[in-house]
Amino acid sequence: MSEMMTKHGRASRILATTLVALQLAVLSVSSARAQEPPAVQPPAAVQQQSGQPSAATSAAPAVNGETPDPNDGQVTADSINGKVRANLATIRSQLDTFRQRVQQDIDDDGSLSELRVRAEEIVGEMQATSSRLQDREKQIQERLTVLGEAPKEGQAAEPPLVAEERSRLANERAELNVVKENAATLSDSANQLGNTITNLRRNLFTQTLFRHTDMSADLFVEAGQATVTEVSNFVRTISGWSGFVWSYKKYQLFGALILSLGAGLLFLLGGYRVFGRLIHRKVVGEEAPSYLRRLSVAFWSTVIETMSLAAFLVSSYLFLDGFNVLRSDVSAMVASFFGFVWFIYFVWNLTSSVLAPSEPDWRLVRITNRGARLLSLAVIAMAVVNGLDYMLGAISEALNSPLIVTIAKSIIAAFVIGLILIGISFVKPIMAAGETSDGEGRPWPRMARILLRLAGLALILSVIAGYVGLARFAATQIVLTGAVIVLIYIGLLSGKAVSKQGAFKSTSVGARLTERYRFGDVGLDQTGLVAGLSIYAFALVFGIPLILLTWGFQLTDIESWVYQFFTRITIGNISISIVSIFGGILLFAAGYVVTGWIQKWIDGNVMARSQVDTGVRNSVKTGIGYLGVGMAALIGVSAAGIDLSSFALVASALSVGIGFGLQNIVSNFVSGLILLVERPFKVGDHVITGTTEGIVKRISVRATEIETFRKQSIIVPNSELINAPVGNWTHRNRIQRNEIPISASYDADPDKVIEILLGLVKEIPEVLRNPEPHVEFLRFGASSLDFELRYHLADMDVGLGIRNKLRADILKAFRNANIHIPFPQQEIVLHRGKPNWVPEKDEDPRGGA
Repeated sequence: MSEMMTKHGRASRILATTLVALQLAVLSVSSARAQEPPAVQPPAAVQQQSGQPSAATSAAPAVNGETPDPNDGQVTADSINGKVRANLATIRSQLDTFRQRVQQDIDDDGSLSELRVRAEEIVGEMQATSSRLQDREKQIQERLTVLGEAPKEGQAAEPPLVAEERSRLANERAELNVVKENAATLSDSANQLGNTITNLRRNLFTQTLFRHTDMSADLFVEAGQATVTEVSNFVRTISGWSGFVWSYKKYQLFGALILSLGAGLLFLLGGYRVFGRLIHRKVVGEEAPSYLRRLSVAFWSTVIETMSLAAFLVSSYLFLDGFNVLRSDVSAMVASFFGFVWFIYFVWNLTSSVLAPSEPDWRLVRITNRGARLLSLAVIAMAVVNGLDYMLGAISEALNSPLIVTIAKSIIAAFVIGLILIGISFVKPIMAAGETSDGEGRPWPRMARILLRLAGLALILSVIAGYVGLARFAATQIVLTGAVIVLIYIGLLSGKAVSKQGAFKSTSVGARLTERYRFGDVGLDQTGLVAGLSIYAFALVFGIPLILLTWGFQLTDIESWVYQFFTRITIGNISISIVSIFGGILLFAAGYVVTGWIQKWIDGNVMARSQVDTGVRNSVKTGIGYLGVGMAALIGVSAAGIDLSSFALVASALSVGIGFGLQNIVSNFVSGLILLVERPFKVGDHVITGTTEGIVKRISVRATEIETFRKQSIIVPNSELINAPVGNWTHRNRIQRNEIPISASYDADPDKVIEILLGLVKEIPEVLRNPEPHVEFLRFGASSLDFELRYHLADMDVGLGIRNKLRADILKAFRNANIHIPFPQQEIVLHRGKPNWVPEKDEDPRGGA
């Protein structure tokens, strides 16, 4: 029964993961789009032909999201400038309104955060407007340069049309300068407003932390009286709201509850269906779970179940609010209660995953069972006290209770958390070497005990000194930030363990990949590395925003940072968009895949059916590949928002580099293109260049791969193949002449030898009859008559086998015909005895002239 209750308890934790992610994403994107500044298009360029002024464009891009009405008349540069000026006036009015709101909401950090984000958007909008107007000013200056200087006194007057155009362009440039100055002024004002808001928020945060409260008995007496009143107001508010809802919104309440339960059931079933393997603690046989398994279950069970509960609570709140069941004051209370439930569940789930009081085999730290139970109770108690402090504070704010009530609650909460920290320092949870988990345990290390006691005393002393805000903030960081940091650390450890060589193979995912997709050890290691990096990123993305929220940052701040990170990163005068870069990469990848598909289709269908030569097919395939990759690169670069004109400087630098160090690379590249187009040899040809002989395997833009007959691959730069002689045995066809030299003794009949050789070669079907085989009587050798059998083959690849066969047949035929094949012979004559002639005394015995 208890096991069943445990399973249902865990099942109830798997709630609204997917929905909360989608809702937050939709809210973020919608708010970002709603706050995105409208594009201000530059005035249309004046087209000139043959030195004549052109008419104003009949249509222009919309300004401020408005589409010009063609019935309102022709859209000119003056009308566009007027719309820009109207837009600037609207923004100036908005800035005045923002300044007033800053003074009104000087104590509301959330409102100040939203105003700062809007001020930053105005700055970006003004910068975009100035950039577009500057582009138009450059166009005007270029046109004035084409028109030349105005004639001076005494010179012939210019044509009226030219003078009219010059005057119009000068007036437009003057108007653009005025508009640019106004935009720059508004940008500076928005910057100043943003800096002012930042300073106000910093001061507000500091004042909240270091606001001093006089600690006295009257404070607690007054707080007790206000608390009694607050409880009465709370009961009255809840009873009045529930009675109203039951009387007039009964069906809406039932509908919201049914939808919330349906969402919870959906998340429950879907969560176990999708993530059940990651969060289920299942041990096979008597073997204890591995360290990697414990880390993975601890991390993913905490993350998935916590996000599921958050999704369920968010969907429930949205259903209740969407059916108009919640009043404004009750809405704040319900939201704070849901936040309290999520916070307690998060801390409890993380504590159970790390300490595992009832399951020592799944414990991540070496502590005793008693220590695990005491630490779990202490951590959950601190979470409950801290969560109640914030929930009751939100209820007091919704009921407009006196501030003294919130202060008194925070005093009690911080004091209790400080006492719990001091109590934790006296626990003996450390498991000694060789001790079982049921042992008594040892105390904390000395430094840990000192830190725990100092933290607890610091909270208590802060409360006694009257710095309640500081004590409350510190208590929150100890409980919530500490829990998030522990979760991030577990995630990083899990990613590190998964990415170790050979570790991913032992996981359930690795076993499934091996079984279903036949992954090898190398593939599993690479997949484990990617999985480890993904876990790193997920842990940081999940934990860092929570830490920022606990440190006083607003959700709008995080949204603004994320939006700017993905859409606009400014480095000097260069703006980089992560989204645009990813889009460019995806377009390039898509173009690369499409190019490969087109290559394969043309080669396998068009070229193959046309029975085109293999070399031609390879050249066409390579050319299509280069063209497709080049076009994909241009499309990807353009989609990434990179101005191609900025590559002019890079091209000039490359031209200098080519003149010095890159000339060989460029020479090889151009030579590769020449080889592909001119095709002096192709893939599969038998070539000889220098000391290299073999078959051409691949022709790239830099080098050509030649495989020798010993299966050695030689990479030859293309420039060497262009500038040096290259022999190609198969340039036009595969016909090859073969020669076999033969020697016969001087006793042999030459005609008989020639007859035997021709008879043997004509019996081979691979030998061509045209040109006809021929035997050449070469010379009278020193020891033999020398002949050479010459014949042609249609395919040179069979030459080696035929030559071997012919040599064997010739030897047999000569033996049958009693024709000897001589070998070189020399006669050496040795004289014995004394020589007949003895040189004189002064005569050279060697003789000579």
